[in-house]
Amino acid sequence: MTKIVLIGAGSTIFGLGTISDIFNSSTLNDSTVVLCDIDGKALAKTKKLADEYKSQLSINVTIEATTDRKEALKGANFCIISIEVGDRFKLWEQDWQIPLQFGFKQIYGENGGPGGLFHSLRIIPEVLTICEDISTTCPEAFVFNYSNPMQRICHAVNTKYPDLNFTGLCHEIYSMKRQLPELMGTSYSNIEFKAGGLNHLSVLTEVKYADTQKDGYPVIHKNFARYYRNYINSYDDWHKSKPGGERGVFFELYKQYQLLPITTDSHLGEYIQWAHSVADHDGILEFYNNYKAKCMSSAQNVTSVLEIFDPKKEKLERVVPIIEAIIEDRELIEAAVNIPNRNFIDKLPNDIVVEVPAIINGNGISGTKIDQYPSAFGLLLNNQVGTVKLTTEAVINKSRHSAYLALLTDPLVDNYQLAEKLLNTMLDIQSTYLGYLS
Repeated sequence: MTKIVLIGAGSTIFGLGTISDIFNSSTLNDSTVVLCDIDGKALAKTKKLADEYKSQLSINVTIEATTDRKEALKGANFCIISIEVGDRFKLWEQDWQIPLQFGFKQIYGENGGPGGLFHSLRIIPEVLTICEDISTTCPEAFVFNYSNPMQRICHAVNTKYPDLNFTGLCHEIYSMKRQLPELMGTSYSNIEFKAGGLNHLSVLTEVKYADTQKDGYPVIHKNFARYYRNYINSYDDWHKSKPGGERGVFFELYKQYQLLPITTDSHLGEYIQWAHSVADHDGILEFYNNYKAKCMSSAQNVTSVLEIFDPKKEKLERVVPIIEAIIEDRELIEAAVNIPNRNFIDKLPNDIVVEVPAIINGNGISGTKIDQYPSAFGLLLNNQVGTVKLTTEAVINKSRHSAYLALLTDPLVDNYQLAEKLLNTMLDIQSTYLGYLS
C-alpha cells in the first residue's frame, strides 16, 4: 500500500489541491494520505474538508492527520513538502521593503536578491530538520519540495543530505501550455520543447512541431508582438503599458536574448541587477496585492473542496502523475524538475541545482541534458552561483559571516557598508527566526 505524507497540509490550496489529484488517480486508490502540519487548527480544517470530499466521491483512500511529523513519516513512500515559517506575508514584506530602504533595488525578494537570502535563512533550517526526520525514518522515500526559495532550499538539502531522493517542483512550467499553442498556431500535443536554467530564471531552449520537426522559434518570434498585444502597444514599446501582472523584465529578457522565459511574473527580476529599471512597478504591486488577497480569502473562507476544485478537470499538481509513473514503472517525460546538475547544463557548475527536463520511471527521476545551452544566458545564470553556495554555508554552519558574504556576492548588492547595516537590521527584526546565526 502506498503512503503519501503531505507536510504543510494546513495550507488550504496545497493540502486540498494535492488531495483532489490523489482522489482522481486510479493508481493511488487504496493509498494512505497523511496530512501533517504544526498548526493543529488549520490541519483539522483540511482534514474535515478532505473527509467530506472523500465521502462525496466515494473514494477508497485513507486520510489521516497528525502534528507529529516523525509518526507521520513512518513507512512513507512519498513525502511532499510545502511549508512557510512564520507570518508569510508580514515577513515577505519585510524581505521586500527593508532592503529597498537601504538602497538595494530588488523586486519582491521572495527567491532572489537580499530578500531571498533572509527568506532562505528562515525556511531552510526547518526544511533541513524535516529532511533529517525523513533520512532517519523513511530514507528510501521520494521527497518533493514546493517551498520557495526553491533554488536555495534544494541546494542546501542536496548538500547536507546527498543520498535523499529529493526533487524540487515549480508551477512556472505551466506557462508553456498556456502560451505555446497560440504563439505557434498548433495544439499543445503537437509541440515538443525543452526548457532549462535555474528555478524562476529558466528559458525555452528548444521548441519544434512534433509532426514536421520544424523549429518553432521563428514562428514564436513572428507572433510574439501580436500575442502580447494586450500587454504592449508595439514590439518596441516595452515599458509604456501596464500589463496587470508585471511583464517588463519578461519582455526585456526576451528582447535581448531572443529566448522565451518560462516564468511570466515578477520572480524573474529578483535575480537581475538591472531588472528594477525596466520593471512595471505598478503591475508588481497590483499582482502582489491580488495574490495576497486571494491567498487570505482561500485560507479563511473555503468551506468545501468543491468550491475550488473540479474532480473532472486535469490534475492541478504535477507531483501526482510523477508518483503514478514511479509506482507503475511507466516512462513519463517531465518538463521541469530541480535537481543537482550532472552536466545537464554545461554552462553551470555540477554542484549547483538546475531546473531541467527529466525522465520518470520506477527508478525515480533522471535529468536530461540540454545540448548547446545558450552561452550568454548561461553566463547570466552564473551570477547566482556564489550567493546560493554561501547561503547554504550560512545555514549549515550557522554563520553570520557567511550570510554577510552571501549578500556581498549577490549581484544586486553594490555597497558593503549598507549590506552590513541591512544584515544587522534584519537579524534584529527577525531575531525569532535568524537568532541561530553567530
